[in-house]
Amino acid sequence: MKKTSSLPLALDRIGLAATLLLPLFLTHVRIMSEIMMDVLAVGLLARSACGLGWGWARLPWVRIALLWWGWQSFCSIPGVGIGGGNAFGQALLAVRFPLMAAALQNWTLRDAQPRQWMAALLVGCCLYISLQILVQAVFGYNLFGIPRFPDGTLTGPYAHPRAAAPLSRLLLPSLMLGCAWAARRAGRGSFFAMSGLAIGAVAIMVLAGQRIPMALTLLGIALCAFLYRPMRPAAWAAAAALPVLVLLARIFSPGSFRHLVLLAEHQLAHFGQSPYGAIFTRALVMARAHPMTGMGYDAFRHGCRDPRFFHGLSWFNSLPDGGGAAVCVQHAHNHYLQALTNSGLPGLVLFIAMVVAWLAALWPREGAHRAWRIGLFAAIFVHEWPIASSSDLLNLPLGGWAFLLLGVGLAEAASVRRPPPSLYADKPSSKND
Repeated sequence: MKKTSSLPLALDRIGLAATLLLPLFLTHVRIMSEIMMDVLAVGLLARSACGLGWGWARLPWVRIALLWWGWQSFCSIPGVGIGGGNAFGQALLAVRFPLMAAALQNWTLRDAQPRQWMAALLVGCCLYISLQILVQAVFGYNLFGIPRFPDGTLTGPYAHPRAAAPLSRLLLPSLMLGCAWAARRAGRGSFFAMSGLAIGAVAIMVLAGQRIPMALTLLGIALCAFLYRPMRPAAWAAAAALPVLVLLARIFSPGSFRHLVLLAEHQLAHFGQSPYGAIFTRALVMARAHPMTGMGYDAFRHGCRDPRFFHGLSWFNSLPDGGGAAVCVQHAHNHYLQALTNSGLPGLVLFIAMVVAWLAALWPREGAHRAWRIGLFAAIFVHEWPIASSSDLLNLPLGGWAFLLLGVGLAEAASVRRPPPSLYADKPSSKND
Protein backbone atom coordinates (compact mmCIF):
# COMPACT_ATOMS: atom_id res chain seq x y z
CA MET A 1 0.00 0.00 0.00
CA LYS A 2 2.86 2.36 0.83
CA LYS A 3 4.58 1.55 -2.45
CA THR A 4 1.42 2.39 -4.38
CA SER A 5 0.96 5.72 -2.62
CA SER A 6 4.62 6.69 -3.04
CA LEU A 7 4.68 6.05 -6.78
CA PRO A 8 3.06 9.38 -7.80
CA LEU A 9 5.50 11.29 -5.60
CA ALA A 10 8.46 9.44 -7.11
CA LEU A 11 7.18 10.13 -10.62
CA ASP A 12 6.71 13.82 -9.77
CA ARG A 13 10.29 14.10 -8.55
CA ILE A 14 11.69 12.30 -11.57
CA GLY A 15 9.60 14.44 -13.91
CA LEU A 16 10.68 17.68 -12.26
CA ALA A 17 14.35 16.66 -12.38
CA ALA A 18 14.07 15.76 -16.07
CA THR A 19 12.34 19.08 -16.77
CA LEU A 20 15.00 21.19 -15.09
CA LEU A 21 17.88 19.22 -16.60
CA LEU A 22 16.48 19.42 -20.12
CA PRO A 23 17.67 22.98 -21.00
CA LEU A 24 21.14 22.18 -19.67
CA PHE A 25 21.41 19.03 -21.76
CA LEU A 26 20.00 20.77 -24.83
CA THR A 27 22.85 23.26 -24.48
CA HIS A 28 25.39 20.46 -24.18
CA VAL A 29 25.15 16.63 -24.16
CA ARG A 30 22.51 15.99 -26.80
CA ILE A 31 22.04 12.30 -25.99
CA MET A 32 21.01 13.17 -22.43
CA SER A 33 18.40 15.63 -23.71
CA GLU A 34 16.92 12.76 -25.75
CA ILE A 35 16.68 10.71 -22.58
CA MET A 36 15.09 13.55 -20.59
CA MET A 37 12.46 14.01 -23.30
CA ASP A 38 11.68 10.30 -23.26
CA VAL A 39 11.43 10.35 -19.47
CA LEU A 40 8.92 13.21 -19.62
CA ALA A 41 6.84 11.62 -22.38
CA VAL A 42 6.63 8.21 -20.70
CA GLY A 43 6.33 9.83 -17.28
CA LEU A 44 3.27 11.81 -18.35
CA LEU A 45 1.51 8.60 -19.39
CA ALA A 46 2.50 6.84 -16.17
CA ARG A 47 1.50 9.79 -14.00
CA SER A 48 -1.83 10.11 -15.82
CA ALA A 49 -2.55 6.50 -14.92
CA CYS A 50 -1.55 7.21 -11.30
CA GLY A 51 -3.97 9.97 -10.44
CA LEU A 52 -3.16 12.91 -12.70
CA GLY A 53 -5.91 11.93 -15.11
CA TRP A 54 -6.20 12.22 -18.88
CA GLY A 55 -7.84 15.62 -19.16
CA TRP A 56 -4.77 16.98 -20.96
CA ALA A 57 -5.51 14.68 -23.91
CA ARG A 58 -8.72 16.64 -24.57
CA LEU A 59 -6.92 19.95 -25.05
CA PRO A 60 -7.47 21.23 -28.62
CA TRP A 61 -3.77 21.48 -29.45
CA VAL A 62 -3.11 17.97 -28.14
CA ARG A 63 -5.93 16.48 -30.21
CA ILE A 64 -4.69 18.15 -33.38
CA ALA A 65 -1.10 17.12 -32.62
CA LEU A 66 -2.17 13.50 -32.20
CA LEU A 67 -4.08 13.64 -35.48
CA TRP A 68 -1.01 15.07 -37.23
CA TRP A 69 1.21 12.39 -35.67
CA GLY A 70 -1.24 9.63 -36.57
CA TRP A 71 -1.51 10.71 -40.20
CA GLN A 72 2.26 11.06 -40.58
CA SER A 73 2.68 7.60 -39.04
CA PHE A 74 0.16 6.16 -41.50
CA CYS A 75 2.00 7.81 -44.41
CA SER A 76 5.23 6.19 -43.18
CA ILE A 77 3.95 2.59 -43.15
CA PRO A 78 6.21 0.49 -45.42
CA GLY A 79 4.55 0.35 -48.80
CA VAL A 80 2.86 3.72 -48.27
CA GLY A 81 6.07 5.59 -47.46
CA ILE A 82 9.49 4.91 -48.96
CA GLY A 83 11.65 4.85 -45.83
CA GLY A 84 10.87 1.29 -44.76
CA GLY A 85 10.56 0.07 -41.20
CA ASN A 86 13.13 2.49 -39.82
CA ALA A 87 11.18 5.53 -41.03
CA PHE A 88 7.92 4.06 -39.70
CA GLY A 89 9.53 3.50 -36.29
CA GLN A 90 10.82 7.07 -36.21
CA ALA A 91 7.36 8.36 -37.15
CA LEU A 92 5.83 6.45 -34.24
CA LEU A 93 8.46 7.75 -31.81
CA ALA A 94 7.84 11.34 -32.92
CA VAL A 95 4.89 11.46 -30.50
CA ARG A 96 7.38 12.04 -27.69
CA PHE A 97 7.77 15.69 -28.76
CA PRO A 98 4.14 16.79 -28.22
CA LEU A 99 3.91 14.50 -25.18
CA MET A 100 6.91 16.24 -23.66
CA ALA A 101 5.30 19.66 -24.16
CA ALA A 102 2.04 18.35 -22.67
CA ALA A 103 4.00 17.02 -19.68
CA LEU A 104 5.44 20.45 -18.96
CA GLN A 105 2.06 22.17 -19.30
CA ASN A 106 -0.04 19.74 -17.31
CA TRP A 107 2.33 18.05 -14.93
CA THR A 108 5.83 19.23 -14.05
CA LEU A 109 5.36 23.01 -14.46
CA ARG A 110 1.87 23.36 -13.00
CA ASP A 111 3.25 25.03 -9.87
CA ALA A 112 4.76 28.50 -9.78
CA GLN A 113 8.07 27.55 -8.15
CA PRO A 114 9.21 25.13 -10.91
CA ARG A 115 8.19 27.72 -13.51
CA GLN A 116 10.37 30.27 -11.77
CA TRP A 117 13.30 27.84 -11.76
CA MET A 118 12.76 27.11 -15.44
CA ALA A 119 12.68 30.82 -16.29
CA ALA A 120 16.02 31.27 -14.52
CA LEU A 121 17.51 28.29 -16.39
CA LEU A 122 16.35 29.55 -19.79
CA VAL A 123 17.73 33.03 -19.16
CA GLY A 124 20.96 31.45 -17.89
CA CYS A 125 21.32 29.36 -21.07
CA CYS A 126 20.67 32.48 -23.17
CA LEU A 127 23.35 34.45 -21.31
CA TYR A 128 25.81 31.55 -21.51
CA ILE A 129 25.51 31.21 -25.30
CA SER A 130 25.71 34.99 -25.70
CA LEU A 131 28.83 35.15 -23.53
CA GLN A 132 30.54 32.45 -25.58
CA ILE A 133 29.80 34.36 -28.80
CA LEU A 134 31.11 37.60 -27.30
CA VAL A 135 34.29 35.98 -25.97
CA GLN A 136 34.97 34.35 -29.33
CA ALA A 137 34.39 37.66 -31.11
CA VAL A 138 36.87 39.49 -28.86
CA PHE A 139 39.58 36.86 -28.39
CA GLY A 140 39.11 34.61 -31.41
CA TYR A 141 38.40 31.56 -29.23
CA ASN A 142 35.47 30.54 -27.05
CA LEU A 143 35.82 29.46 -23.42
CA PHE A 144 36.68 25.92 -24.56
CA GLY A 145 39.51 27.13 -26.78
CA ILE A 146 37.57 26.53 -30.02
CA PRO A 147 38.40 29.12 -32.71
CA ARG A 148 36.04 30.78 -35.14
CA PHE A 149 34.71 28.58 -37.91
CA PRO A 150 37.04 28.44 -40.96
CA ASP A 151 34.79 30.87 -42.87
CA GLY A 152 35.16 33.41 -40.06
CA THR A 153 31.73 33.04 -38.45
CA LEU A 154 31.34 32.67 -34.70
CA THR A 155 30.35 29.33 -33.20
CA GLY A 156 29.54 30.29 -29.61
CA PRO A 157 30.06 27.31 -27.31
CA TYR A 158 30.19 24.83 -30.20
CA ALA A 159 32.66 23.68 -32.83
CA HIS A 160 30.28 24.59 -35.68
CA PRO A 161 28.14 27.73 -36.18
CA ARG A 162 24.90 26.40 -34.70
CA ALA A 163 24.49 28.70 -31.70
CA ALA A 164 22.47 31.40 -33.45
CA ALA A 165 19.31 29.36 -34.05
CA PRO A 166 18.57 28.40 -30.42
CA LEU A 167 19.77 31.81 -29.25
CA SER A 168 17.26 33.56 -31.54
CA ARG A 169 14.47 31.72 -29.70
CA LEU A 170 15.90 32.09 -26.18
CA LEU A 171 16.62 35.80 -26.61
CA LEU A 172 12.98 36.78 -26.99
CA PRO A 173 11.58 35.63 -23.61
CA SER A 174 14.84 36.62 -21.89
CA LEU A 175 14.68 40.09 -23.42
CA MET A 176 11.04 40.47 -22.41
CA LEU A 177 11.81 39.43 -18.84
CA GLY A 178 14.51 42.10 -18.73
CA CYS A 179 12.19 44.72 -20.22
CA ALA A 180 9.48 43.91 -17.68
CA TRP A 181 12.02 44.34 -14.90
CA ALA A 182 13.15 47.68 -16.38
CA ALA A 183 9.56 48.89 -16.72
CA ARG A 184 9.00 48.29 -13.00
CA ARG A 185 12.32 49.19 -11.44
CA ALA A 186 14.11 51.69 -13.67
CA GLY A 187 11.58 54.51 -13.43
CA ARG A 188 12.43 57.35 -15.79
CA GLY A 189 15.46 55.45 -17.00
CA SER A 190 13.37 52.54 -18.26
CA PHE A 191 13.71 53.68 -21.88
CA PHE A 192 17.51 53.57 -21.66
CA ALA A 193 17.49 50.25 -19.84
CA MET A 194 15.15 48.63 -22.35
CA SER A 195 17.02 50.15 -25.27
CA GLY A 196 20.29 48.79 -23.94
CA LEU A 197 18.79 45.33 -23.65
CA ALA A 198 17.24 45.43 -27.13
CA ILE A 199 20.39 46.79 -28.77
CA GLY A 200 22.49 44.22 -26.93
CA ALA A 201 20.25 41.41 -28.16
CA VAL A 202 20.51 42.62 -31.76
CA ALA A 203 24.29 43.09 -31.42
CA ILE A 204 24.77 39.50 -30.27
CA MET A 205 22.77 38.19 -33.20
CA VAL A 206 24.74 40.38 -35.62
CA LEU A 207 27.95 38.90 -34.22
CA ALA A 208 26.51 35.38 -34.52
CA GLY A 209 26.34 36.09 -38.24
CA GLN A 210 23.55 33.70 -39.28
CA ARG A 211 21.06 35.24 -41.70
CA ILE A 212 17.82 33.45 -40.82
CA PRO A 213 18.24 33.57 -37.02
CA MET A 214 19.07 37.28 -37.32
CA ALA A 215 15.96 37.97 -39.40
CA LEU A 216 13.78 35.91 -37.05
CA THR A 217 15.14 37.78 -34.03
CA LEU A 218 14.21 41.11 -35.61
CA LEU A 219 10.75 39.75 -36.43
CA GLY A 220 10.35 38.50 -32.89
CA ILE A 221 11.41 41.82 -31.35
CA ALA A 222 8.93 43.63 -33.59
CA LEU A 223 6.16 41.27 -32.48
CA CYS A 224 7.09 41.70 -28.81
CA ALA A 225 7.05 45.48 -29.17
CA PHE A 226 3.66 45.32 -30.87
CA LEU A 227 2.22 43.34 -27.96
CA TYR A 228 4.10 45.11 -25.14
CA ARG A 229 3.64 48.85 -25.38
CA PRO A 230 6.42 49.93 -22.94
CA MET A 231 9.01 48.27 -25.18
CA ARG A 232 8.10 50.06 -28.42
CA PRO A 233 10.52 53.00 -28.10
CA ALA A 234 13.35 50.58 -27.29
CA ALA A 235 12.52 48.50 -30.36
CA TRP A 236 12.78 51.61 -32.53
CA ALA A 237 16.14 52.39 -30.93
CA ALA A 238 17.38 48.88 -31.74
CA ALA A 239 16.18 49.26 -35.34
CA ALA A 240 18.04 52.56 -35.65
CA ALA A 241 21.21 50.96 -34.23
CA LEU A 242 21.10 47.97 -36.60
CA PRO A 243 23.02 49.58 -39.51
CA VAL A 244 25.73 50.75 -37.12
CA LEU A 245 25.99 47.28 -35.58
CA VAL A 246 26.31 45.66 -39.01
CA LEU A 247 29.07 48.09 -39.98
CA LEU A 248 30.89 47.36 -36.71
CA ALA A 249 30.62 43.65 -37.48
CA ARG A 250 32.50 44.31 -40.72
CA ILE A 251 35.41 45.46 -38.56
CA PHE A 252 35.30 43.02 -35.65
CA SER A 253 33.79 39.95 -37.34
CA PRO A 254 34.17 40.08 -41.14
CA GLY A 255 32.82 36.53 -41.45
CA SER A 256 29.58 37.57 -39.77
CA PHE A 257 29.28 40.58 -42.08
CA ARG A 258 29.90 38.42 -45.15
CA HIS A 259 27.13 36.02 -44.17
CA LEU A 260 24.65 38.68 -43.09
CA VAL A 261 25.08 41.07 -46.00
CA LEU A 262 27.09 39.78 -48.97
CA LEU A 263 25.92 36.17 -49.05
CA ALA A 264 22.35 37.13 -48.20
CA GLU A 265 22.28 39.67 -51.03
CA HIS A 266 23.60 37.13 -53.53
CA GLN A 267 21.15 34.39 -52.50
CA LEU A 268 18.15 36.70 -52.56
CA ALA A 269 19.08 38.03 -55.97
CA HIS A 270 19.43 34.49 -57.40
CA PHE A 271 17.17 32.52 -55.08
CA GLY A 272 15.89 30.10 -57.73
CA GLN A 273 19.45 28.92 -58.47
CA SER A 274 20.66 29.03 -54.87
CA PRO A 275 20.93 25.88 -52.72
CA TYR A 276 17.81 26.92 -50.79
CA GLY A 277 15.91 27.50 -54.02
CA ALA A 278 16.99 24.08 -55.30
CA ILE A 279 15.77 22.41 -52.08
CA PHE A 280 12.46 24.27 -52.38
CA THR A 281 12.13 23.12 -55.99
CA ARG A 282 12.92 19.49 -55.18
CA ALA A 283 10.43 19.42 -52.30
CA LEU A 284 7.62 20.76 -54.49
CA VAL A 285 8.43 18.30 -57.28
CA MET A 286 8.37 15.41 -54.80
CA ALA A 287 5.10 16.62 -53.26
CA ARG A 288 3.48 17.01 -56.68
CA ALA A 289 4.21 13.35 -57.37
CA HIS A 290 2.68 12.22 -54.04
CA PRO A 291 0.09 14.86 -53.11
CA MET A 292 -2.09 12.89 -50.68
CA THR A 293 0.25 10.81 -48.53
CA GLY A 294 3.65 12.28 -49.27
CA MET A 295 6.52 9.82 -49.03
CA GLY A 296 6.62 9.15 -45.30
CA TYR A 297 8.89 10.21 -42.47
CA ASP A 298 12.20 11.70 -43.63
CA ALA A 299 10.83 11.81 -47.17
CA PHE A 300 13.38 14.33 -48.39
CA ARG A 301 16.31 12.26 -47.15
CA HIS A 302 14.99 9.07 -48.76
CA GLY A 303 13.55 10.47 -51.99
CA CYS A 304 15.69 13.44 -52.97
CA ARG A 305 18.21 11.42 -55.02
CA ASP A 306 15.55 9.73 -57.14
CA PRO A 307 16.23 10.85 -60.76
CA ARG A 308 12.46 11.07 -61.35
CA PHE A 309 12.53 14.32 -59.41
CA PHE A 310 15.48 15.86 -61.27
CA HIS A 311 13.62 18.66 -63.02
CA GLY A 312 12.89 22.29 -62.31
CA LEU A 313 9.90 24.58 -62.08
CA SER A 314 9.58 26.98 -65.00
CA TRP A 315 7.58 29.54 -63.01
CA PHE A 316 10.26 29.60 -60.31
CA ASN A 317 13.29 30.16 -62.57
CA SER A 318 14.96 27.11 -61.05
CA LEU A 319 17.79 25.04 -62.47
CA PRO A 320 16.71 22.78 -65.37
CA ASP A 321 17.44 19.57 -63.45
CA GLY A 322 16.51 21.08 -60.10
CA GLY A 323 20.14 20.83 -59.04
CA GLY A 324 20.41 17.06 -59.51
CA ALA A 325 21.71 14.98 -56.64
CA ALA A 326 24.02 17.76 -55.48
CA VAL A 327 21.18 19.57 -53.70
CA CYS A 328 20.23 16.60 -51.52
CA VAL A 329 20.45 17.14 -47.78
CA GLN A 330 18.84 15.44 -44.80
CA HIS A 331 15.63 17.48 -44.69
CA ALA A 332 13.67 20.07 -46.64
CA HIS A 333 14.90 23.05 -44.54
CA ASN A 334 11.35 24.27 -43.96
CA HIS A 335 8.77 22.80 -41.60
CA TYR A 336 5.90 23.30 -44.02
CA LEU A 337 7.77 21.69 -46.90
CA GLN A 338 8.76 18.90 -44.52
CA ALA A 339 5.13 18.28 -43.58
CA LEU A 340 4.14 18.35 -47.25
CA THR A 341 6.77 15.88 -48.43
CA ASN A 342 6.32 13.61 -45.42
CA SER A 343 2.53 13.39 -45.39
CA GLY A 344 1.07 15.22 -48.37
CA LEU A 345 -1.54 17.96 -48.39
CA PRO A 346 -3.57 16.44 -45.49
CA GLY A 347 -0.42 16.37 -43.39
CA LEU A 348 0.37 19.97 -44.28
CA VAL A 349 -3.15 21.06 -43.31
CA LEU A 350 -2.90 19.21 -39.99
CA PHE A 351 0.52 20.71 -39.31
CA ILE A 352 -0.75 24.24 -39.97
CA ALA A 353 -3.75 23.56 -37.72
CA MET A 354 -1.40 22.35 -34.98
CA VAL A 355 0.73 25.50 -35.18
CA VAL A 356 -2.39 27.69 -35.08
CA ALA A 357 -3.62 25.75 -32.04
CA TRP A 358 -0.28 26.28 -30.32
CA LEU A 359 -0.37 30.02 -30.93
CA ALA A 360 -4.00 30.26 -29.82
CA ALA A 361 -3.15 28.47 -26.55
CA LEU A 362 -0.05 30.64 -26.06
CA TRP A 363 -1.78 33.94 -26.79
CA PRO A 364 -0.54 36.34 -24.06
CA ARG A 365 -3.78 37.61 -22.57
CA GLU A 366 -3.70 40.03 -19.66
CA GLY A 367 -2.46 38.69 -16.36
CA ALA A 368 0.65 37.92 -14.35
CA HIS A 369 4.04 37.83 -16.08
CA ARG A 370 2.58 38.94 -19.38
CA ALA A 371 5.92 40.17 -20.76
CA TRP A 372 7.50 36.75 -20.19
CA ARG A 373 4.52 35.08 -21.87
CA ILE A 374 4.79 37.48 -24.82
CA GLY A 375 8.42 36.45 -25.26
CA LEU A 376 7.50 32.75 -25.23
CA PHE A 377 4.68 33.36 -27.70
CA ALA A 378 7.07 35.24 -30.00
CA ALA A 379 9.67 32.45 -29.77
CA ILE A 380 7.20 29.86 -31.08
CA PHE A 381 5.81 32.32 -33.63
CA VAL A 382 9.21 32.91 -35.23
CA HIS A 383 10.16 29.24 -34.95
CA GLU A 384 7.19 28.35 -37.15
CA TRP A 385 7.40 31.41 -39.41
CA PRO A 386 6.80 29.89 -42.85
CA ILE A 387 9.18 32.04 -44.93
CA ALA A 388 12.42 30.80 -43.44
CA SER A 389 15.00 28.08 -43.66
CA SER A 390 14.90 25.83 -40.61
CA SER A 391 16.24 22.62 -39.19
CA ASP A 392 14.24 19.41 -39.05
CA LEU A 393 11.11 19.91 -36.93
CA LEU A 394 11.84 16.85 -34.79
CA ASN A 395 15.62 17.04 -34.64
CA LEU A 396 17.68 17.94 -31.60
CA PRO A 397 18.80 20.26 -30.29
CA LEU A 398 16.71 22.98 -31.98
CA GLY A 399 13.54 20.88 -32.11
CA GLY A 400 13.99 20.14 -28.43
CA TRP A 401 14.40 23.84 -27.63
CA ALA A 402 11.23 24.65 -29.55
CA PHE A 403 9.08 22.06 -27.80
CA LEU A 404 10.63 23.00 -24.46
CA LEU A 405 9.70 26.66 -24.98
CA LEU A 406 6.28 25.55 -26.19
CA GLY A 407 5.70 23.53 -23.01
CA VAL A 408 6.92 26.38 -20.80
CA GLY A 409 4.68 28.84 -22.63
CA LEU A 410 1.67 26.55 -22.36
CA ALA A 411 2.29 26.10 -18.63
CA GLU A 412 2.50 29.86 -18.14
CA ALA A 413 -0.68 30.42 -20.16
CA ALA A 414 -2.49 27.74 -18.17
CA SER A 415 -1.38 29.35 -14.91
CA VAL A 416 -3.18 32.56 -15.89
CA ARG A 417 -6.39 30.64 -16.56
CA ARG A 418 -6.08 28.86 -13.19
CA PRO A 419 -3.72 31.13 -11.21
CA PRO A 420 -1.95 29.46 -8.27
CA PRO A 421 -0.33 31.44 -5.45
CA SER A 422 2.56 33.23 -7.14
CA LEU A 423 6.07 32.53 -5.92
CA TYR A 424 7.73 34.92 -8.38
CA ALA A 425 9.79 37.55 -6.65
CA ASP A 426 8.95 40.20 -9.23
CA LYS A 427 5.17 40.40 -8.82
CA PRO A 428 3.62 42.58 -11.52
CA SER A 429 2.67 46.10 -10.70
CA SER A 430 0.52 46.65 -13.79
CA LYS A 431 -1.36 44.67 -16.39
CA ASN A 432 1.52 45.02 -18.85
CA ASP A 433 4.02 43.12 -16.68
